[in-house]
Amino acid sequence: MTKISKICCIGAGYVGGPTMSVIAKKCRDIQVTVVDLNEARIAAWNDPDVNNIPVYEPGLGAVVAEARGRNLFFSTEVDKAIDEAEMIFISVNTPTKTYGAGKGQAADLKWIELCARQIARVAKTDKIVVEKSTLPVRTASAIKDILAHTGSGCKFQILSNPEFLAEGTAIEDLNAPDRVLIGGDSTPEGQEAIQALVDIYANWVPRERILTTNIWSSELSKLVANAYLAQRVSSINSISELCEATEADVNEVARAIGADSRIGSKFLKASVGFGGSCFQKDILNLVYIARSYGLEEVADYWEQVILINDHQKRRFAHQIIKSSYNTVSGKKIAFLGWAFKKDTNDTRESAAIYVADHLLFEQAKITVYDPKVPESQVYSDLNYLGSRTSDENRLGVAVVDDPYEACKGAHAIAILTEWDEFKEYDWQRIYDNMNKPANVFDGRNLLDVAKLKEIGFQVKAIGKAC
Repeated sequence: MTKISKICCIGAGYVGGPTMSVIAKKCRDIQVTVVDLNEARIAAWNDPDVNNIPVYEPGLGAVVAEARGRNLFFSTEVDKAIDEAEMIFISVNTPTKTYGAGKGQAADLKWIELCARQIARVAKTDKIVVEKSTLPVRTASAIKDILAHTGSGCKFQILSNPEFLAEGTAIEDLNAPDRVLIGGDSTPEGQEAIQALVDIYANWVPRERILTTNIWSSELSKLVANAYLAQRVSSINSISELCEATEADVNEVARAIGADSRIGSKFLKASVGFGGSCFQKDILNLVYIARSYGLEEVADYWEQVILINDHQKRRFAHQIIKSSYNTVSGKKIAFLGWAFKKDTNDTRESAAIYVADHLLFEQAKITVYDPKVPESQVYSDLNYLGSRTSDENRLGVAVVDDPYEACKGAHAIAILTEWDEFKEYDWQRIYDNMNKPANVFDGRNLLDVAKLKEIGFQVKAIGKAC
């Protein structure tokens, strides 16, 4: 039976960094090396002050501080780590393609292929290669094909071990996961590789929560899990618009239906829309796969989840414009929050980016405050859309490190991230320093509407007739 003593993880991002840190903490007898070609990112992971590590996640700093230098290492020496490891995790980005066949839907697997080719080039001994990135079904066959033709005589076993982390609670999710999913081949060698990974997780995860499947089921399960969760968000968001039209309260509706044990209460919080690196990308991937098999009705069904999410973001921006006498030209709109959710500095697919983009086309002046997102990231996110030049972004957007400064002189405030600190602000002070009428557009149903209205604010909250 294979006993793993050295692990290499290629990719030091939001999945690789936290996952490997927890494995190192829980498995002191295993040397874990996280590698990345981004020197600045690796330097940040090695910063003596764990408050400066590149991924903000509650509890992560303490885990890194405990394991780093003992059996957890961050390095740019990719070849060396690959050569020494018995098990290699691939945890690189798999964004939606922006070019060629499948543009806008299929996953871009160029980084996965480059990892496979690098492993094939460097490896001198047998390896277990673990897919940790979210991948379309049957990606493992492509990795296996590349590794099988190395000519080195090395044998490779490919496993699928998708992550089910929620950013903001990733350390909790890693410490006590609902399940760990491992897919592999049914051959004796494949089963031995599966058991090697099972044994690692069994150091802290109850065996009944470690599920083993064939590799294709594991790959598809990740996409379907995210699609189901996103579907719930889009469903309640579609109802939020109906609530506003009928003077119902979406929070009361969500509480009522969530009390049904067949439905449950999770992922029923209406908002300006879901973001993050997984939901949209994985659903689009699922849509692309369905269409590639000629399953048009299946593809249309899941694509509607994305369309409702896009509609919700546009609708929120239109509310701001409509409530500003149908023009925001030259008006200051304060954005509180830029990250796609609280307790993370991840901004990928954040609703704030798209709301800002829409308002900028209407010539609004936007001032952004987020407690964890730096100015450079805000401009980078707007550049990523490719809808305007970087100079145009800077002309319309300012980023400040003081929420009261962000709101000073604003015509409206948009709550785009549900940071807890926003609830504790001196909203009377904010009101006193705003242009009147002072509008608050609560895209996260975070604030007490009655108290804001008592101060004098005009309030629009998702799913409420305010």
